[in-house]
Formats: sequence, C-alpha cells, structure tokens
Amino acid sequence: MEDIKQTIISYSNKDLEQRKNWYSPAAAAYNQARPHYPQEVIDQVVQIAQLSAESKILEVGCGPGTATVAFAQLGCAMISLEPNPDFFQLAQQNCQPYPHVEIQNTSFEEWTPEFLKFDAVLAASSFHWISPTIGYPKAANALKDSGSIILLWNKELQPSYEVYQRLSEIYQRHAPLLDRYEDEKTQDDILQKLGNMSIDSGQFQDLIGGKITVELTYSVDKYLTLLNTYSPYIKLDADTKKLLFADLRDCIESNFGGALQLSYISAYHVAKKKIA
Repeated sequence: MEDIKQTIISYSNKDLEQRKNWYSPAAAAYNQARPHYPQEVIDQVVQIAQLSAESKILEVGCGPGTATVAFAQLGCAMISLEPNPDFFQLAQQNCQPYPHVEIQNTSFEEWTPEFLKFDAVLAASSFHWISPTIGYPKAANALKDSGSIILLWNKELQPSYEVYQRLSEIYQRHAPLLDRYEDEKTQDDILQKLGNMSIDSGQFQDLIGGKITVELTYSVDKYLTLLNTYSPYIKLDADTKKLLFADLRDCIESNFGGALQLSYISAYHVAKKKIA
C-alpha cells in the first residue's frame, strides 16, 4: 500500500500549474485513442450508487469527458471539474448534447466547496492526481449523507505477453525504463490498494469493487497515438521517441499485420460516505 501512496503523493506534490498543463501536448491524442469505460461498468456503478435522473454528480478531473458522457445519459445534473484548458475545451465539445452538464475550468483543490449537495463524487482515472489528505475529505464534505464516491480505473492497454516480448527488444534498445509489463495479479493488487485508500482515509465505508477485461484491436497509428497519452511517453525526449516509435511501427507492420490485439482491465470502486 505504501508504494501506491507514495506514488500518488509524488503526483500531487507537483506544482498545481504544472499539473494543470501536463496533458496539454497529448490532449487531442487522449480524446482520440484512450478507451471508454464499458457500459457494463457504468451500469453496475449506477446501480450500486443508486443514481437516477434526479441525482446530482460532481466529477473530479473529467479530462475530455470520457466518462462524463456516459453518466450524462442518465439525465442527471452534473458539475464536471477540469483544470487543463485543452481538456476543458474538448469536454465542452463532447458534452454539448447534454445541457444539464456544467464543465468548469478549475481544479478540485481550487474548487469552492458546495457542502452536502451531491449524490456522488465521480473520478475516472483522475483521483490519483490529488493528495489523499485533500481529496477524500473534500469529496466527503461535498456529498449528501447518503452519497457515494465512485472511482473508475482503466488500466493501460497491453498486448499479449508474447507480443510484448517482441516489442521489449525495441524498448531495451531505445528506452529501457519504459519496458514494463503488468500481469493480471499485479494489476489486481494495484487496483485493490487504490480502492482501500478510500477506506483508509476514514471518510468512506462499505467499499464495493468490480472489474471486467476488455479486448480491442488498434491499428499501428492508433497504438502509437495511445502511447503518446501516457505520462512516461510525454516526458520522453523527442529524438528518443522518434527512434522508438519508428522501430515499433516497423515491428508491428512487419510481424503483426499493422495492428495489435490489446486488452485492458476496466475497474470501479464505490464507497459510501461515512457518517460521524
């Protein structure tokens, strides 16, 4: 658990202005290539949190609106916070058909609290950017006494281990620090620790979690676009990235027909606000 906490603290300790603009170089790619949250996951979460068209949802870090649109289809009122200006514009575009969704260009840390107002606080692959000492108490204060925190997680898309082994040779040549593969047990352990943090905060109880595995096919172009949305690739210097991507493209086109079969775990945690 301590390693996950330290990683999150290292994220949240970065300068707020730096965090606000971190994804700007990858915003369009993120909107294009990151997978959505499966309807099965959305349906389970809606049922557990007992959401309806009458509910009020606060979303923390909505990005380009990847999860926002799925919950907006309930017809409920939503306030979605997004500090990054590029994501904010994309979210406005993607949520245009839903006038009951209000997108605010601000961070959760800077947002003026509205106490006891919301039936759910939603964070889709975003809550790890916020210090646990700030995020959980502020979320609990925003919730009605019957409210829930909803944490959605899409783990990184990965090829099969056999395909990974072929690509690993390229990573070892150009960017060995990016050469990593997480097996299902490792990902399950990470997800369990992320869920337990809500309980360890002392603000929530009755944690319910679930997951499904999703399989997708990505063309080589879409796969390289996807890689550009992950933080280690955003940090990679341009020359190294150019060489790495050129060799990845050649390998995928030569050995895998120009496309990869990928899979990812889509998971959720729902916990009830703890009443003192």
